[in-house]
Amino acid sequence: VNPDGVDLVNGAIHDTSVYYTNAKKIAAKFSGIDFPSGWKANILGIDLNLQYPAGWREAREIKSGLGFSSPSPVNFTGSNPLSAPESAAVYNFTRAHNFRLTISYHAQGEVIYWKYLDKEPPGSREIAERFSSLSGYEVSDAPFESGHAGYKDWFINNYNRPGFTIEVGSGSNPLPLSQFAKIYNDNAEILKLGMTATA
Repeated sequence: VNPDGVDLVNGAIHDTSVYYTNAKKIAAKFSGIDFPSGWKANILGIDLNLQYPAGWREAREIKSGLGFSSPSPVNFTGSNPLSAPESAAVYNFTRAHNFRLTISYHAQGEVIYWKYLDKEPPGSREIAERFSSLSGYEVSDAPFESGHAGYKDWFINNYNRPGFTIEVGSGSNPLPLSQFAKIYNDNAEILKLGMTATA
């Protein structure tokens, strides 16, 4: 759901492109983040997983307190929820369907996040435990500083249905392609179960 951010990290955006140049200017304000490898926002410097209307103001306050109050390689919430077209597209796609559960894949950590604050939709913990037994990943609560304004958070908050964020792989992002086979093997059965699981 972040095509231009991925293209930037993977070298698919040429360094003479205006998009590359603008991203490099944004990154220059954050010397502790490698460019472009440390970039996880969209090309405009908006973190797409901090864009959803569930605790968005809390996320903005937390991330601003960490120094991310303007476009940045990571952790900028944007000016409003759903201000980035990518997040708005996922939001609208979800509202147009009747999903029983959602699974969002991120990297890295080999952990499964399964609730939003104290909201635990029926069946969520049981499904998370089954995902854990299939993958070997730990079931955990999201850290408070990262536990707002994500897609999973909004889905749980809005629908009271199971939503999961699964952090795949281990090490530093971007993860090396050499981890792909293990990540696939860890998660193939989760995807099969996700298609049939009911809360």
